[in-house]
Amino acid sequence: MKKSILTSTIMLLSFFAFSQGSPDYGGGMKFNINPEGTKYMRFIAWNQIWLRSSQMNPGTMIGDEGISQQEDIGLRRLRLLAYAQISPRYMIVTHIGINNQTFINGGASGSSGTGGYGNGKKPGLFFHDAWNEYAVVLPKEDKPFSLSMGAGLHYYMGLSRMTMSSTLNYMTIDAPIFNWPLIENSDQFARQIGVFAKGKYNRIEYRFSINKPFATNQIPVDVADEAVARAVDNNNNAHWSKAGYVEYQFFDKESNFLPFKVGTYLGAKKMLNIGAGFYTAPSSTKTSVNGETERHATNLFSGDVFLDLPIGNKEKKMAFTGYSVFYSYDFGPNYLRNIGIMNEGVRNTQYTGSEALAGPGNLQPMIGTGSIWYTQAGVLLPNANEKPKVRIQPFAAYTYKNFDALEKASNQFDFGTNFFLDGHHAKITAQYSNRPIYTAVDKIDSYKGEFLLQLHIYL
Repeated sequence: MKKSILTSTIMLLSFFAFSQGSPDYGGGMKFNINPEGTKYMRFIAWNQIWLRSSQMNPGTMIGDEGISQQEDIGLRRLRLLAYAQISPRYMIVTHIGINNQTFINGGASGSSGTGGYGNGKKPGLFFHDAWNEYAVVLPKEDKPFSLSMGAGLHYYMGLSRMTMSSTLNYMTIDAPIFNWPLIENSDQFARQIGVFAKGKYNRIEYRFSINKPFATNQIPVDVADEAVARAVDNNNNAHWSKAGYVEYQFFDKESNFLPFKVGTYLGAKKMLNIGAGFYTAPSSTKTSVNGETERHATNLFSGDVFLDLPIGNKEKKMAFTGYSVFYSYDFGPNYLRNIGIMNEGVRNTQYTGSEALAGPGNLQPMIGTGSIWYTQAGVLLPNANEKPKVRIQPFAAYTYKNFDALEKASNQFDFGTNFFLDGHHAKITAQYSNRPIYTAVDKIDSYKGEFLLQLHIYL
């Protein structure tokens, strides 16, 4: 009897939860707390698994073996997001998860060797977002203005649409990473602790925040010539940072209930948005010349445009998605940061050839003082049947990086295809990407390639 009651209750709750999905973001489990549905909780879970075949930078060793090619599998993202709408005005958001676990790294702090806490094992679950929010002016159909304010560890970091992008619905396999210019230095996985304001006025959407960056304490290399001094992250007793993003939405209006910007709507909306943003932080980097240190501000700016349109015959449900952004970055003189996603390589001390300036594995010059132009475009192909089992979306992306610390600019490409089994809820993405191999500040010796296959599912 008890088992029967428990089974019936679980089935009822499951039906209720799945039938109450959010129209703005889709999917997830939503539990109404009152009959009117003004009080509720919602949960979203997603996993992104990567399989890779990568050409390694020259001078790379994995384990105790020098290597030029590597195949592996890793956990790019495992996440759980929950939020509660306590009333029409009050909301609490919590987002936890892990990122970048491989067979050899990404494990808990101090994990190494063999055993229960060996290499790559048992990564630490941590908070990505944790904030409280209050709607000062509720959005209404007859009122053009809305305003909400919140505080905590948040994602309203301004700068660009892609800086606040959702990881659930990218068109390419992932973000290009330089869209998060502070990643894991003065932020916590693209977030800072602070106070934010968001809202709309007619077709204008705005987001502003003031934050306390996480402390950094890198020591700059002392040089004799100011022209080659290189700034490093050193805000120590961090001053407040300021960030903002303003966007004009020409066609359909987007939801700003959560901060996460959609990568591709697959033709479900008609979108043309133009935006601009900034991030500033005083005394955030440091250089050293002849024993004298100097502090520098971080000043970052961007402008972008997003286009997502149904095209062709309506019955075929084709769509075009395009996004282009220009970043102007100033972190101080010659600032340069090398990053490689799930990088497993270490330096091979026995290697006698020309090594990559970026370092071993799949490291590349990712973020620096200078400029970056990034553009992506893709087409959702027409339906072959009334209810196709798989929708296909080929895409391509181009990146131009011109950093002050490197005398030669780089050109990078990504090509791939999405196979949508159930929209963004279940998809497979295949992508090929290249990266430059600098062996001197004025020389790109070659480009190395990486083939990635992602298995993506979210509830």
